[in-house]
Amino acid sequence: MDYLPLFVELKARKVLLVGGGEIASRKASLLLRTGAALTVVAPELHAELQPRHQKGEFEWLQGTFKTEYLDGVFLVIAATDNHNLNQSVFEEANIRAILVNVVDNQLLCSAIFPSIIDRSPIMVAISSAGKSPVLTKLLREKLESLLPFHLGSMADIAGRWRERVKQRLASMRQRRHFWEKAFSGRFATLVANGQLQQAEEQLEQQLTQDNSRIQGELALVGAGPGDPGLLTLKGLQVLQQADVVLYDHLVSAEILELVRRDADKICVGKRAGNHSVVQEETNAFIVKLANQGKKVVRLKGGDPFIFGRGGEELQIAAEAGIPFQVVPGITAAVGASAYAGIPLTHREHSQSVTFITGHCRENGNELDWPALARGNQTLAIYMGIMKSALISQKLISHGRDANTPVAVIGCGTRPEQQVLTGTLSELERLAQEAPSPALLVVGEVAQLHHQIAWFRQQSVDQNPLTDQEKAVAQVNHPAVIDFE
Repeated sequence: MDYLPLFVELKARKVLLVGGGEIASRKASLLLRTGAALTVVAPELHAELQPRHQKGEFEWLQGTFKTEYLDGVFLVIAATDNHNLNQSVFEEANIRAILVNVVDNQLLCSAIFPSIIDRSPIMVAISSAGKSPVLTKLLREKLESLLPFHLGSMADIAGRWRERVKQRLASMRQRRHFWEKAFSGRFATLVANGQLQQAEEQLEQQLTQDNSRIQGELALVGAGPGDPGLLTLKGLQVLQQADVVLYDHLVSAEILELVRRDADKICVGKRAGNHSVVQEETNAFIVKLANQGKKVVRLKGGDPFIFGRGGEELQIAAEAGIPFQVVPGITAAVGASAYAGIPLTHREHSQSVTFITGHCRENGNELDWPALARGNQTLAIYMGIMKSALISQKLISHGRDANTPVAVIGCGTRPEQQVLTGTLSELERLAQEAPSPALLVVGEVAQLHHQIAWFRQQSVDQNPLTDQEKAVAQVNHPAVIDFE
């Protein structure tokens, strides 16, 4: 062990920072967050430091370093590009048994700055003893995604309740069980949702009532359109805490790999014309599992509130008295169109976008076709493959030009993504040729795919550009356009 990990309180302690450049500015920002009594020694101050000095946040000794500046100092940092000066600061501090850090020079350090994850009062520090700061930075980024931002609030509340819990529960084993249950149960969810008063009420209930029956809960999570990188950070954190996950067919295998290893995974997916699990059965699953005290995640492709029946499932949970939360996801229209290089709005082509579904309830309300057929707008159509012929016919009959550009995006955001482009009159044929699941995009913006497509894909153009247009596009985007 080259260095002993040690958390040091710097509040009101004298800290000397030698240097006033960009790196020194970053160190100063970190030190000021600790409440240190900071003194900066430098001929000039970086632009970011000047306003903070004007506010009186630290003392500035304009000029060069002098040994007397070390008197009474607890910690000194040298952040200059002058090697001789840094060496001198290190030697003088060592003589006086003062902790010293010379930035980016591990040999001149009796103290080093780790890579920090701040969830105050929870702090995580990662160090390679100065040998590989880039590696520690990468590790910190990975851990950042796994440590929710509400950990600090949870620790603050636990600190206030610690003595009370100790008085109520005599044995250490009882107290440990109490906090383990709180940190992995409803209390943690309430803190994460910012419901701090309710969180403390939950602690009170857990401490004073018979808790032989564990309260289950539901999290409705949007998995995004397929690319696991589009799953939100909060969605990942909730999946890591689930006891059971009820998922749809549209959830990719890569995202399911992110579920906690010992969680049960149950497919309740539906496919057009083949409902493997009816909605009523899914609703019953949710209620049954939550009433068993389990943390249930209902994982849906895209966003659960965009044609995902998420609202219906939450109504069932609410009627059953099951606590719940919602983690939104990137909906298919937003994700798939972006990966296809099709902006849903554009100043020159589309001033609005409408999300519609081609799979409506029987005897449901008819779509407002005259409104949908107006120009200068984009239609993003979910579950429209089976009704593509009807959609095309209705839009054309109500005034939309038959030559309006369209795109059918199959398996959007996934490696097998395919984009088929053509005109509104060809929509049925394009839809039949596209891999499933597919999103239909109707509007002039669809033609921009050929210009700004960027994600690896197989593009099928039913209306090829002219040789001149190909040449211009190839010059501007040689790496992403594949004309057939």
